[in-house]
Parts: sequence; C-alpha cells; structure tokens
Amino acid sequence: MDQSVQSESKFAVEAGRSATSAEQPSKVIELEAVSVRFGQGRSGTTALGETTLDVRKGEFISFVGPSGCGKSTILRLVSGLVRPTNGVVVVGGREVGVKALRIGMAFQNASMMPWLTVERNVMLPLKIVPPFRADYRRKRKGEFRDRVRALLAQVGLSDFADHFPWQLSGGMLQRANLCRALVHDPQLLLLDEPFGALDQFTREELWGTLQALWLDKRPTVLLVTHDLREAAYLGSRICVMSARPGRIISDTPVPFAYPRTLETTYEPEFIALGKRMRELIVPVQTSGGSA
Repeated sequence: MDQSVQSESKFAVEAGRSATSAEQPSKVIELEAVSVRFGQGRSGTTALGETTLDVRKGEFISFVGPSGCGKSTILRLVSGLVRPTNGVVVVGGREVGVKALRIGMAFQNASMMPWLTVERNVMLPLKIVPPFRADYRRKRKGEFRDRVRALLAQVGLSDFADHFPWQLSGGMLQRANLCRALVHDPQLLLLDEPFGALDQFTREELWGTLQALWLDKRPTVLLVTHDLREAAYLGSRICVMSARPGRIISDTPVPFAYPRTLETTYEPEFIALGKRMRELIVPVQTSGGSA
C-alpha cells in the first residue's frame, strides 16, 4: 500500500467525525445505477455511465475528473434539469420530480442582474422560492432585508449592499453569488466551478468564505471542480470520475478536521491525498480520454 493510501486510511475516522455527526445522518441523495445518454443511435453520446452514489445530510462532496466526464451532469440530475436514461435519482427521500427540495445553485459566472443592487440580487430567491415568496411583499423591507444584510456582512460585503454588480470585482461578485445561493436556507447546494474564472489568490480566499458559510448553515453540498486542492480543502469526500462515459472510480473521505486553513494544504498528508487523486485522473487523460 502506497503512502497516500495509508494516509487516507489513517485519518478517515477523523474526517467522518468532523464532517458529520456520530450517528449516521439520513440520505439526501441516492443515485441507483443511473446513466445518461444524449441523442440516439451512433450520433448519441453517453455522458454518464452507470453510477451509484449515496450522499448523507450535511456532507460536502467534491467531484473531480477530466473534462466531459459527467460531473456537471450529476448536478443536473440532482436538480431535475436532466432525467436519467436508466436508473433512479432520489433526492430528499423521493424520486426527483415528485417532491420539491429547496436547492441553491452557484456557477462559474455570477449572473447578477445589472440593474439591481447587490442587496436586491441576493434577495431574489426570497421573491420566487416557496415558502418565502408568500411573505415577500410584507417582509422585504424588514426581516428579509435583515437576512440579506447579515449574509453580506458574513462575507465582508456590508458596505456594498447598495452597489450595482458592475461596481464589484470578480471575487466580490462571487461572494454575493454565494449569499444569493444560501439566502433561502437551501437543504442542498449545487456548485459548478464557482471559482473557476478567478485568480488563484482570490480562489483561495473564497475557499475560506465558502467553508465558513457551510459550517454555519450546514447544507448538503455538491461541488464540481477541476482544482484538486480546492476539492480537498472543502470536501468531506472526494469522488474521482473517469473519462466519458463517466463513472465514479474513487470515493474517498477527506481526512482533515474542519475548519481547514491554507496551511492545511501544505501538510504531507494533504499533499499525498492530492497526489493520489491526480494518479487516478492523469492516466485516464493520457490514454485517450475525452477533453
């Protein structure tokens, strides 16, 4: 057994303690032999091979793998934007489409409405998502404004609530984007390369911001990223996927207690974990995997 695997085994118990409670939390997501194929016949593409996955309440799952391996497809399955070709997707104890689960989403582009202030952009989910929308007109200038301002303060944007998106830097926009994704207290948070367009220093700063928000709110999180350090810094588990048709080839607990710091990423065990993940991915890419 190589050193990285020994490190993963040695610290797995501590990772479980830090990421979830001692008793097994309930399952929030279940993928049962799920696959997704787009198109028909020879021109069709299998985006996701047969995949089985369980995610429990409060876990933070990072998905890594080569481009086109189906990472984002899993997020779309869970959100109900894509239906499986085969298998069953269960979210919140019910098959997707049967019962709504409150979901927050953040993507690589913040997609803020340029004509609305930061405060009003962050407040949008409270205007459209049940049960908040029923009280929006009555609470928008009171309780809901206080909720938004508290989140903005938590990410260091107190002084920018009345600014417009075009007046903010990329990093500030992503902080506001995270606030918008969390303002309606989602049980499930889906993140698709939320920091992919940012420079490394800003990315690392926002890792700490996202970690603090997750520790405070404790939603279940699915994160798609190409950054192995990001995956290990944030995740309680890392799922490594193969090239298309993608499938999960490794599901590894991350063996470090929360909260984590940038210093954590320089520890030998952390470096060994990253090396192990890369060894699983790189051979796939160099043997003809999809780009």
